[in-house]
Amino acid sequence: MNFLRKSILTALSTALLSGAMAQTTQVQERDDRATIVNFKGIQYTSKDSLFYTNFRFRMQNRAGYSNVLDGEDNGKFEARIRRLRMRMDGYIYTKKISYSVQLAFSRSDQDFDDTGIPNIIRDAVLFYNFSDNFYISFGQNKLPGNRQRVTSSGSLQFSDRSLVNNYFTIDRDFGVTFNLSKKLGHMPINAKAAISTGEGRPANGSDDGLSYTGRVEFLPLGKFTNDGDYSEGDLEREKKPKLSLGMGYNYNDRTIRRGGQTGKYVLNPFTLKTSFADALFKYRGFAYQAEYMKRDVDNPLNTTDEEHPKDTYAYKGWGINQQTSYLLNHGYELAARYTYVKPHHDIAKFERQTEVIEVGLTRYMKGHRLKFQLNANYTFQDGQFTNRNNKSSWGGMFQVELGI
Repeated sequence: MNFLRKSILTALSTALLSGAMAQTTQVQERDDRATIVNFKGIQYTSKDSLFYTNFRFRMQNRAGYSNVLDGEDNGKFEARIRRLRMRMDGYIYTKKISYSVQLAFSRSDQDFDDTGIPNIIRDAVLFYNFSDNFYISFGQNKLPGNRQRVTSSGSLQFSDRSLVNNYFTIDRDFGVTFNLSKKLGHMPINAKAAISTGEGRPANGSDDGLSYTGRVEFLPLGKFTNDGDYSEGDLEREKKPKLSLGMGYNYNDRTIRRGGQTGKYVLNPFTLKTSFADALFKYRGFAYQAEYMKRDVDNPLNTTDEEHPKDTYAYKGWGINQQTSYLLNHGYELAARYTYVKPHHDIAKFERQTEVIEVGLTRYMKGHRLKFQLNANYTFQDGQFTNRNNKSSWGGMFQVELGI
């Protein structure tokens, strides 16, 4: 027993140490594909090599403050675990059949406030890899939507995604996805398509309306180092300019949630049509990305609840997010972000034009696996950039991310 105990402890220590000692060349976290190669961390392979799995976790602990300039709000403090996730990737019998499972243990990660269901399952998906360039997936996973959504929350340079993402993202769903990577001359192209239920993660069942998603990405200057087009900030300090251009569309037929795959449930279904376009550029520590999203709804006020229409309308409008950053010496990064969201006049009674200015300072200790983030933001509405507007607000956030 003592020998067995020592062997187990030695194996765990070696795995943890190898993950901790891994240098700049590290596996980029991807939510749209299982990580089964070049992983540094806790992993196990059967003696016959027919079974492999790796395990990782990450957490985001934060403390923040926000204040609405209305003369009445005394400010709100936030101190909590924003994310605590555990993930397993691997293959069974053959590397052609791989899987990814991701669980969430913090309340804000479980869609509890919108659905009343503490859903810990974020991803549970099976992949069949015909080749390195073509694979399909079946299960619950991220849809091929806007760039900031398909980028893992563990690879963000601000503590949260932008307001544009919050309003228009299509997030996760259950269905089948097709992923193809090819080259047009010397230019890599990624094409993705999905057919899914349209109701997102917590749905107990699905109606006869489905969701259809397509996305294509063009990399005219070649591939990014270590899949850097799926992470924010130029941590790899690209030696040559790199550019990724993406666009896509989602048609969600008769969904019963305000945001399609997200938001509160409603009595009458909506049909949502969401389009998105984005760009990412990196070179020698400098990074810039822009993202445009628009959502159309034929009847956003489709409700029989005349007393509480605000609780049942769907958001219709458009928004743009831009952010830029530069990686200084010793792992320090300066970043800035500007976000603009414009509601359609159909819902102008409930929503206002909103703009957000943010700045950030990040200290990367081990890339995105261990980092310290300090952000400040100012939010104003209807174009009134002044403290006299009593709907303006400002805030700050400090967050630590730790993971393997």
